[in-house]
Amino acid sequence: MPLVFVKEQKVEAGARLGSMILDHFIMTMIAMIFAVPGMVVNFAKAFEVTHEQNQVNFFGKFMFLSILGFALYLCKDSINGRSVGKLVTKMQVVNNATGEVASPFRCLIRNIFCIIWPIEVIFVVINPERRLGDIVAGTKVALFDPETNQPKPDLIKTGLALILAYLIMLLFASPFYFLQKSLDNNITYVESSFNLQSSKATEKVLSDSLGDYLTADVKVYDKIVNKNLKYVSVILFLKKNYLEDDSQAKELKSMVTPIIYGIFPEKTFSGKIKMVYRSDSNMQMQTSSIGQDL
Repeated sequence: MPLVFVKEQKVEAGARLGSMILDHFIMTMIAMIFAVPGMVVNFAKAFEVTHEQNQVNFFGKFMFLSILGFALYLCKDSINGRSVGKLVTKMQVVNNATGEVASPFRCLIRNIFCIIWPIEVIFVVINPERRLGDIVAGTKVALFDPETNQPKPDLIKTGLALILAYLIMLLFASPFYFLQKSLDNNITYVESSFNLQSSKATEKVLSDSLGDYLTADVKVYDKIVNKNLKYVSVILFLKKNYLEDDSQAKELKSMVTPIIYGIFPEKTFSGKIKMVYRSDSNMQMQTSSIGQDL
C-alpha cells in the first residue's frame, strides 16, 4: 500500500491579518469603555468656568482607569492563547518549542509589540505564524485543533499577567503625565489661606468700576507654597463679546489690570485673569497671567 503524505495545515496570512484587525477593533472598543469616564469629565469641564488653572486634564485621576483598558489589550490572548479574533479564525498562540498552549506571560510579552503594529504587519505577511512579538516571546500562532487536550485556564497566572500589563502601561504613560505637569505651569497655593473678605472686596471694586462691561468672580489666597506671595484668580464675565476683537480684549484688560494692581501691588502676588463671554450658542474664554511670574 503506497504511503500517503498529509500536508500539515499552515496559518494563512489573510486569516492572520483578519484576526489582528478584528482583535484590534474589539480591544480598542473595550479600552475606550474604560476611557469614557475621563473623557466625559473633561468634556463637561471644557464648558465650565471655574478657578481651576487646568480644567481639562487627560492624565488626571481617570488615567488610572483608562490604563486598565490598555492592560486588557496586552492580555487579550491570556485565556488559553485565544483572543476573540483567534476564536473566530480558529487559531491559537502556542509555545514555539513545545507546541503547548502559551502561558499568559508569554502572551503578554508578544502583545507589547502591538505598539509597533506596522512592523508587526510586515512580519505577518512574511511569516503568518510568527511576528516580531512571537520571536521575542518564544511563541507562534497555530491553527486550533479541538481534539488536542486543552488545559484549564490558569486564573492566577492570568491575573498576575494583567497586573504586570497594568504596571507596564503605567510606566509607558508616566513620561506623558510628567510632561503635562511640566507644561501646565500651575501655581500651587495653600487652600486654607483662602481670604473671603479680600475676595469679595476685590469683586466689589471691579464691579463698581467696570459694572457696565462685566461682573467679577474673585478668589484670593494669602499664600503660595514656598513663596511669600498671594494668589489671585479673577474671572470676568463679559456683558458683550469683547473677545471677538483682539483690540477690544486688550483694551478691556488694560482697564482691569490697574484696578487689580491698585489693590495688590504687582510684586506681592501672582495669578490669572479669565475673560469669559457666554451666549446661548457658544462660549469664548481668554486666560492670561497677572502679577509676578513664577
